[in-house]
Amino acid sequence: MIEVHHTAVAEVPVDVAFDYIDDHRTVPDWMFGVVRFEPVGAQIHGLGAKFDATMRVGPKNLDSRVEIVEWEHSKAIVLSSISGFRTSSSWRFTELDDRQARLDVIFGYELPGGLAGRALGKLIEPIVGTAVRQTEQALRVQLTQLA
Repeated sequence: MIEVHHTAVAEVPVDVAFDYIDDHRTVPDWMFGVVRFEPVGAQIHGLGAKFDATMRVGPKNLDSRVEIVEWEHSKAIVLSSISGFRTSSSWRFTELDDRQARLDVIFGYELPGGLAGRALGKLIEPIVGTAVRQTEQALRVQLTQLA
């Protein structure tokens, strides 16, 4: 699995950052390329919640079903795909003071083998760094508006 690590500081209390990221309705507003993030079933957060997601990468839509495999309020949200495009994301929250939160993020993705995987890799790899930076910038703007 290819992983991208990133750390950023948000100028909001840690619980505000956590609650915003934990709200599935906000994901398309800040996550680069995500055009759909919908709950599967009645559970909408916490350990075991599942979501159907679509990420648009160039001309291609990548569908995935993800599940929250670790969840601790104001501490961590970890998602892993259970079908479709293989992805993972880990969000760790650290309170720096009562007005600042550090976010440690790891995005991971796995490409299929063969020609399809190589073609998808050529599409995805050039935009990964840009995607992480744009996600962080959009998230920071959204969180700042909440403060």
